Amino acid sequence: MAVKGAAKFLQDFLKEESAGGVVLMMSALAALIVANSALAGWYIDTLATPIHFTVGGTGIEKPALLWINDGLMALFFFLVGLEVKREVLTGQLSSWQQSSLPIFAALGGMIAPAAVFAAINWNTPENLNGWAIPAATDIAFALGILALLGSRVPVALKALLLAIAVIDDIGAIVIIALFYTPGVETNMLIAAAVVLAALFLIGRARVGSRLPYIILGVILWYLVLKSGVHATLAGVALALTIPLKSRGGDTVLEEMEHSLHPWVAFLVVPIFAFANAGVGLLDIEPSALLAPLPLGIALGLLVGKQVGIVGLAWVATKTGIASLPDGISWVQMWGLSLIAGIGFTMSLFIGNLAFASPEQIAAVKLGVLSGSLIAAIAGVVILRSAGNRPA
Repeated sequence: MAVKGAAKFLQDFLKEESAGGVVLMMSALAALIVANSALAGWYIDTLATPIHFTVGGTGIEKPALLWINDGLMALFFFLVGLEVKREVLTGQLSSWQQSSLPIFAALGGMIAPAAVFAAINWNTPENLNGWAIPAATDIAFALGILALLGSRVPVALKALLLAIAVIDDIGAIVIIALFYTPGVETNMLIAAAVVLAALFLIGRARVGSRLPYIILGVILWYLVLKSGVHATLAGVALALTIPLKSRGGDTVLEEMEHSLHPWVAFLVVPIFAFANAGVGLLDIEPSALLAPLPLGIALGLLVGKQVGIVGLAWVATKTGIASLPDGISWVQMWGLSLIAGIGFTMSLFIGNLAFASPEQIAAVKLGVLSGSLIAAIAGVVILRSAGNRPA
């Protein structure tokens, strides 16, 4: 019964992620259309609109874009944290036998793209802070593409991509915490640590009520934001305090994940995509794609992901550390590595952390969009071809 329940959960999860990926694509396309139309001025002005939120004389004032990137995306990272915790405790990453192949593939898929980016931008040191941009994989976009291929893609390949993307998310969280946190306000960070400790105690007590997690989670987000650490990491920290089950036997973590998933997949991430994917293409010369910053990102996603994922997966299988799942061929692994080259959400997010210059951020968007688009098309071609062959 437990195995059937896990299979049903994975099936529902993949369906929801796939549908969310389609909505994500539509949001990105809408942003591109608006940014290259007569509405471009409205688009830019709306995202720059300052929004005030004050309680008891203490508050926050940020433009709408930063409320989306620092506020709404905290929910995205909270969901990522819940998924990571569940996978490590009960899912694809709960044993070395299950996790060895995706761990090696994901490590390769982070290291090689970063190396490609650094090699191309070595002589432009002002760009090197963006080394982590092509290391990310957009799970919703990637699974949305796989959904379009239907039965040509075996469920085992989708599960492997899901596991790789989860490990990739762990890597992205660590990278953001270590490399994209410029300075900290000690008092706020200490206060955040106290709130986090209280959350861990509540979690250890297996409290099933959502209210204490919500109230303390909001306070934690505010303190982390004011501390200088990127506020979205508060979402991950909060997720790690959520218990698998309450004292009464309720599956707290899984229920939170299920209830939050539609909101993140169909509201939070599409809003982020619409706010961040809009780049003016009308005045861009084709040669702009060959500038070091967008070229490094595009080739990191397109070439680095292939070399890293397939390369380290091959080494892991040849040394006996891991093995390919039954029914999956190396051609399908090649296709998977290309689909993993769709960086989008996390790549754009890291790009906003890495650079402040509007010109550099525009170049990041160009590199992410072009690299992800080419990787998606190439991956579909390879997987369609592989789907017609015996494994």
